[in-house]
Amino acid sequence: MLVRIRSKDGNFRFELNPKDDISKLVDKILETTQDADPSSITISNQPRGNETPISRLKGRTLQSLGLKHGDMVFVGYKSGPLSAPPDTATNHPSQPVSSTPHPATNVWERVQEHPVDTYWRQKDGKISRNRDSRFCKHGPNGMCDYCMPVEPYDAAYQAEHGIKHLSFHAYLRKMYPKTSSSAAQALPPLTPTSYKVKVPCPSGGHPSWPAGICTACQPSPITLQSQPFRMVDHLEIASQDTIERFLQAWRATGLQRFGWLIGHYEPYEEVPMGIKGVVEAIHEPPQEGELDGLTLGLPWEDEPRIRELAQSATVPLTIIGYIFTDLEPTAEDRTKNVYKRHSQSFFVSSLEAIFAATVQNAYPTASKSSTTGYFGSRMVTAVLSASEDGQVDISAYQVSEQACAMVEADMIEASVEPGIVRVKEEDRSHESARYVPDVFYRYKNEYGIEVKKSAKPCFPVEYLLVNVTHGFPQNPSPLFRSTNFAIENRPGLEDQHIESLLGSLNQFSKSAQGSRGLSNRVELAKWLSDWHLIVFLDSTQLLSKDDIKNLIRIVTSPGLTDDLKALDALVKTEGWQTLMTFAHESAPSQPQPPSTSHKDQDIPQEVFDQIAAEEAASREVRTSRTKICPHCTFENDHSGSDCEVCGLPLG
Repeated sequence: MLVRIRSKDGNFRFELNPKDDISKLVDKILETTQDADPSSITISNQPRGNETPISRLKGRTLQSLGLKHGDMVFVGYKSGPLSAPPDTATNHPSQPVSSTPHPATNVWERVQEHPVDTYWRQKDGKISRNRDSRFCKHGPNGMCDYCMPVEPYDAAYQAEHGIKHLSFHAYLRKMYPKTSSSAAQALPPLTPTSYKVKVPCPSGGHPSWPAGICTACQPSPITLQSQPFRMVDHLEIASQDTIERFLQAWRATGLQRFGWLIGHYEPYEEVPMGIKGVVEAIHEPPQEGELDGLTLGLPWEDEPRIRELAQSATVPLTIIGYIFTDLEPTAEDRTKNVYKRHSQSFFVSSLEAIFAATVQNAYPTASKSSTTGYFGSRMVTAVLSASEDGQVDISAYQVSEQACAMVEADMIEASVEPGIVRVKEEDRSHESARYVPDVFYRYKNEYGIEVKKSAKPCFPVEYLLVNVTHGFPQNPSPLFRSTNFAIENRPGLEDQHIESLLGSLNQFSKSAQGSRGLSNRVELAKWLSDWHLIVFLDSTQLLSKDDIKNLIRIVTSPGLTDDLKALDALVKTEGWQTLMTFAHESAPSQPQPPSTSHKDQDIPQEVFDQIAAEEAASREVRTSRTKICPHCTFENDHSGSDCEVCGLPLG
């Protein structure tokens, strides 16, 4: 007869004899599982309830249990430790039974998320509300629909507080299904956007692209729309001095500059379940600035060293974005700049948007809510440009997931008009195959009616942008207390020399031995707490990797300037002692007076006096003969009446 089995492993069918013992059915069940504990197996004739342990049915036949042809048996069991096969256990009795659980089979289960993501996953994120005096009719300890907490994605709250985009974790709460099923909660709700042709085709009915294409492997038509969420809600600059030092290069040369933002991510309480990026320093890579742009080399060769160094700070740092200048002084007033980025022109050019998408694709964010283990990026684009009154202002943006997917599929390119993105033509050549689906965008016409229009050959760049707020803290507490050291990769403007570094260390060492030793110790701590100084000191290899990590960990500690003993852990290290020895040895020696020279010891003092008297007499004669021209101020040594330079009379 045919017996059907249903368990959490699936549905199965087996051919059994009605007179077979129950043990044969158990063997068939164990064949369909991987880690079932045989003693925990239960069977039932219904999905829920009436479960009977298999241990109570030993010695009974299938016929005696009332099983007939085609009956369904519902099986349940508990997972147990893995055991070796019987023949292996017999041949090698001394080997212990493996108790290692199966590794996670899903990619998203093995992902290590950022601590800020872990923080928000542990919170419910609901927005608390106070009692409404107009509608709430209950006492102070009661609650009703008008004062109960609302979800972090509540549309009314977003509109009331002017929040344009949901935070990433508020968007996740909105995307997760409202069900108690553990299986539904375990499935990630996000899938990264992709506009590439699937190779090979899932149907397998034709050659792979570009030889063939069908509806199963080609991407669907694209409708551009505003992204409802953003990965970073706020960009905070820890210190205004960081921006001022970055702007000094432009003020001195007039050439545009680029820098990577070194910082960390924190929860942002101003937005429900928000995340903010805190900028602690700006690292400038090798670049060639121009009046209207710059040239940057990618990939950045020094990036691995910078990332490793940043991770050693008290608060682990990383690259959270980049910043660049776009400033042009006005012809009428050189103290003001041209206001070029506004709603009537553009906020981010098409070239800058494509570069931002390239950077975001290169630095994805790990997420357990994505089927691939990664979703989006937290790299922020910051622009230093002119405001409406001509002053320097900061703007922060990201580009949408649609923009990143279109750049990854090589579908768009920059145009001559900064505010316009051009859609590329389809290409079926084997060397550069490119499939471009239909692209549309919506807008309201002059009659207020929403119109859907084709984005080919071009569309406005605003459809790809996501705004990010920015600001400075009210009570600044930056990790790095100083920005005075010369900044890297500014040749001719600020040069970093090992001699000047050792000379400064030698001066601090001498000052620490005087009466102001304690105050100079604090000044030394502030001077060392400089990102550019630490990066340069690491490149000199005067200190080992461990000593450099110890240095950055100490100079970024919160109580550096308050605790006079904070530097003791650094000063007592062998590497620091060696560095100070180099500083003392490289210090310039004091010039010796002539009387102590061994060459002049035998010369009488009268000879020196005679030489000094002759020099004084010659100086007086030369001074009496000198005539200063009243017109060009040239000093004439002759006794003539006209100036040797301008030819005018000497008076």
